Amino acid sequence: MAMLLEPGMQSLRMGANGERCPTPSPPGSPGTPHDSCSIAPLTPSQSPRSEARSQQTASFAVVVAIDFGTTSSGYAFSFSSDPEAIHMMRKWEGGDPGVANQKTPTSLLLTPEGIFHSFGYTARDYYHDLDPEEARDWLYFEKFKMKIHSTSDLTMKTELEAVNGKKMQALEVFAHALRFFKQHAVQELKDQCPSLPERDAIRWVITVPAIWKQPAKQFMREAAYKAGLVSPENPEQLLIALEPEAASIYCRKLRLHQLIDLSCKPPANGLAPDHSIDSSFRQAREQLRRSRHSRTFLVESGVGELWSEMQAGDRYIVADCGGGTVDLTVHQIEKPQGTLKELYKASGGPYGAVGVDLAFEKLLCHIFGEDFIATFKAKRPAAWVDLTIAFEARKRAAAPSRASPLNVSLPFSFIDFYRKHRGQNVETALKKSNVNFVKWSSQGMLRMSSEAMSELFQPTISQIIKHIDDLLKKPEVQGIKFLFLVGGFAESAMLQHAVQAAFGPTCRVIIPQDVGLTILKGAVLFGLDPTIVRVRRSPLTYGVGVLNKFVEGKHPREKLLVKEGKNWCTDIFEKFVSVDQSVALGEVVQRSYCPARPGQRKTIINIYCCATDDVVYITDPGVRKCGTISLELEALGDAGSPARGRREIRASMQFGDTEIKVTAMDIRTSKTVRATIDFLSN
Repeated sequence: MAMLLEPGMQSLRMGANGERCPTPSPPGSPGTPHDSCSIAPLTPSQSPRSEARSQQTASFAVVVAIDFGTTSSGYAFSFSSDPEAIHMMRKWEGGDPGVANQKTPTSLLLTPEGIFHSFGYTARDYYHDLDPEEARDWLYFEKFKMKIHSTSDLTMKTELEAVNGKKMQALEVFAHALRFFKQHAVQELKDQCPSLPERDAIRWVITVPAIWKQPAKQFMREAAYKAGLVSPENPEQLLIALEPEAASIYCRKLRLHQLIDLSCKPPANGLAPDHSIDSSFRQAREQLRRSRHSRTFLVESGVGELWSEMQAGDRYIVADCGGGTVDLTVHQIEKPQGTLKELYKASGGPYGAVGVDLAFEKLLCHIFGEDFIATFKAKRPAAWVDLTIAFEARKRAAAPSRASPLNVSLPFSFIDFYRKHRGQNVETALKKSNVNFVKWSSQGMLRMSSEAMSELFQPTISQIIKHIDDLLKKPEVQGIKFLFLVGGFAESAMLQHAVQAAFGPTCRVIIPQDVGLTILKGAVLFGLDPTIVRVRRSPLTYGVGVLNKFVEGKHPREKLLVKEGKNWCTDIFEKFVSVDQSVALGEVVQRSYCPARPGQRKTIINIYCCATDDVVYITDPGVRKCGTISLELEALGDAGSPARGRREIRASMQFGDTEIKVTAMDIRTSKTVRATIDFLSN
């Protein structure tokens, strides 16, 4: 059998059956915790094997889903006793003219002392109304979700910068936002159902982009723990839902009158095609919506009409175009159970609607100067927010068919600030900049022609089109029948037109009604039945470093380790799962480990990952240490005297869920061993 090392030792002994041992790290080597313990796999398994999933015995009276978006957020819920009714969150004051406020801006305001003040429209409007000098001391955060996507070395200590330049730990900021939604949701549930128990009655669901890596998903979970949504002792009470997956789950339920098919050409008489609709279902839905102030949506108990037309094996793409990211998922329908199978790993990038905002900011920098815009944002942060609100309303009104210009109001403080700092007025600056298609209006507005607006959208939309096109060219993604366009940015006529023009000839481009709420509703359905997506694809190759017998001519000499007269090759990457490998829900990868010494209380195993499948050694380019598995062991024996004989700990890892999970068992005692997997401490 394999013998394990004391921490920091360099030697290993292998069993006669040639079992592989993990690579020991030299003392003090980078990325090796001082309390880490070398481990050896006793039962290496070459591929995931399916095992009956342990069904959650906990029962939840209600599912509450929080769609935590880059630009806007909201929650919805459904009672497990009535899963066909999804209730949108109660509306509160605030909002913008012409913008439906079924969600609220992802804006957080903290006092100068860092204490929570408000969230959403309330935060934004209060901050806007503060005296400019006073506002400089307040901490206002917006569009902060993107930081989690863009930070390559995300940790629990990662900081976010408020509009005034002050910094705060990102975990605190996210926890404030989640706590706000928790308090609102719990109060609303109590009002509707006073008998609802305080504890353990709610299953929470938080949405994240599918392209987010494990550290970002874990970060959201840690923020939820900090916000008090659930306790770390009951992790199953919180599910992380992938945004395009949630949209896909909701689209399964849609009836034809709840879809906008961009591929359908209107008939010559101008009348909409007459879809057969179950009138009794429609009447019931309307009646319920009226009684709930249009906040309750009924969904099919089975699948919707579009789905019932589909055949087993039909494939479709969900393009989730949000504020910060564009997230693409490819699904295949499995009949008769109606479950979904992911065909290709999630792809996308930071090409959300925020890109249009950044293009507008770039335009302002070109006209008025980068230094001035930077100074204005720092000295008049509330007025800058006011300007972004004015642009947001115009952005939503942009359409390819629009010929008239769009007017963006410049706040008086902007006009006044520019005159004082530059000694000239904004009209002069606009003329000097020679910017095409943008004129000055005597009412204090930038008059943007349709060409100017189109130029702001073009870079972001081009990236989205390119990403979808690249995906459609993959061999694994052939025969796509439908392209579902979802997310807040999918409301844009500019994006709808571009996607239809590019892909309408090859597949049907479909947009659900209330497209900005698709993910939120789907997240509720996911919380009610997390098994609906049966097969997922691994986004990366994961594994550990092990020792293997050294083979002359095959292994490089610098990997040679001689111990007790035997030659070993160090740093071999032993895979748990390969990039883009299909992994079914409930499939586990099992490894058994033997503690280095009898009284050992903790074993730490380093996990490595890579974006390719052809990796051989953990030192290969592109391979990095991405996480650790910690096994906390109970002491054995009487009165502190260790029990004799081998002790084996079997770790089971699941890669088929929305998060990587690990459980472990002590084989001798059949007791569960506390096992945790950490991607944030590297």
